[in-house]
Amino acid sequence: MNKVCKIMAAALAVALLVLASGCGGNSLSSDRGKALVVNLAGGDCGYPTPYSHYARGPGMFKMQLIFDSLLERGEKDYIPWLAEKWDVSADGKVYTFFLRQNVKWQDGKPMTAEDVKFSFEYFILHPPLGDELTLNGKSVIEKVEVLNDHTVKITVDQPNAALLGRLGQARMIPKHIWEKVQDPQNFNGPEAVIGCGPYVLKEYNKELGAYKFEAFKEYWGPKPRVDVLQFVPVSDNILAFDKGEIDLTVISPDLLSKYQDNEEFKIQKNPPFWGYCLTFNLERRPEFQDKNMRQAFAYAVDRQELVEKVARGAAVPASAGYLPTGHIWYNPGVRQYEFNIAKAQELLKGRTPEFTLLISNSNDEVRIAELLKISCARAGIGLKIRSVDGKTRDAAAKKGEYEILLNGYGGWGGDADLLRSVYAAGANADSAFLGRGIPGYSNTQINDLGAQQIITMDREKRKALIFRLQEIIAEEVPRLPLYNTTGYIVYRPAKYDGWRYMFDHHEVTHNKLSYLAGQ
Repeated sequence: MNKVCKIMAAALAVALLVLASGCGGNSLSSDRGKALVVNLAGGDCGYPTPYSHYARGPGMFKMQLIFDSLLERGEKDYIPWLAEKWDVSADGKVYTFFLRQNVKWQDGKPMTAEDVKFSFEYFILHPPLGDELTLNGKSVIEKVEVLNDHTVKITVDQPNAALLGRLGQARMIPKHIWEKVQDPQNFNGPEAVIGCGPYVLKEYNKELGAYKFEAFKEYWGPKPRVDVLQFVPVSDNILAFDKGEIDLTVISPDLLSKYQDNEEFKIQKNPPFWGYCLTFNLERRPEFQDKNMRQAFAYAVDRQELVEKVARGAAVPASAGYLPTGHIWYNPGVRQYEFNIAKAQELLKGRTPEFTLLISNSNDEVRIAELLKISCARAGIGLKIRSVDGKTRDAAAKKGEYEILLNGYGGWGGDADLLRSVYAAGANADSAFLGRGIPGYSNTQINDLGAQQIITMDREKRKALIFRLQEIIAEEVPRLPLYNTTGYIVYRPAKYDGWRYMFDHHEVTHNKLSYLAGQ
């Protein structure tokens, strides 16, 4: 039996269980007369378990449709989810979560505090993709205790300013299924996609990159507004949107006029929390140990040209201090590098180095690389472009197999601890797209400030540390942020108008709340 058939068989089994239990749940279609089906552009993002999805946003969010967490990311901050409330001890080391009652797994069994305890303990032994509970190679969790069926106490090794969100975002998995699983990376049967989230996986076709999710009729939480969510294969997103084959798409600024001033369409501008960045490999090219070389590179890159010619104006030049302009703790006072060939040449002191730039074969990255090659050549820096598919590029990033890496990714609006995870030595060894840190780079001030800010619970004191971190990072430029996108989306509000942003993310389709009734 192939995987799709297995999933459908599992779905049937789940449906039978529901029917057998006599719990029909809320009838979504009965409210509207017929089911609401929303179609989005497909693409394979892996099997949506906590261990088998593609590590980037599109893979992560599909998994999160199935698996709920204690907290959820709302439009302004974290909001109660499986935990309806929580306490944090005065010393910042004990978190007590009070769980909702009447939560069910998608196979009909009740979810209890034992499942929550099991999930955290399982993740200590088997860290899932996107794990944020391991710090310096060790889990921050010391102990998980069940106080009663709906209360869990978690003790951590030290105070951590970002930990509430990280504990809250861990996905809960059913103990009665996963306690038998010793190899979670290869656990890809139908039981592996049983969660307690609002959507059930009905179909998955890896070759077509197609998914079909249906609303979980016994979902504990906000009523799903979308009954069926499908990801369908398309060759051209704009053409597919115009034909009504998909219900939302990203558009470039030069297409705005096509949809503006037309009541059929609604356009929204995304926050600048997605961006491109160059990473220098100091192990493979020791020349980058010299800060002047890195700064020369920064002066040789015309970021405004990239914004205008690649993003067509739908972006902002990135800060050399990394946190983007829309971030709550963006420091506008850090050193910036205006395009200045003379300054770059002055720092190079007659050197004419040549490097290989590794990129993916996406149109934007190819265009960025072409422009970088031209502007850097004017300063005397030669660039040889090596283009591969995105997954090959990401694999090379993890292994440190590059001289200079061009990569684009989201998450720039997250907790400011990302400065530690992006720049401190050894902090992101398991990151799928940032690779194993910055090969060969370690800065004592960045490492120390990164470690200090994460245990500083006083908000203003921590903010001051984050501002100082941005100043040092901008001076050091071991990575060179290029630009942060502010692209546009267009959709037909008469078909569906529930799209919402998370407070720290750029993409409405990645927000589980976009498909649910408002809070």
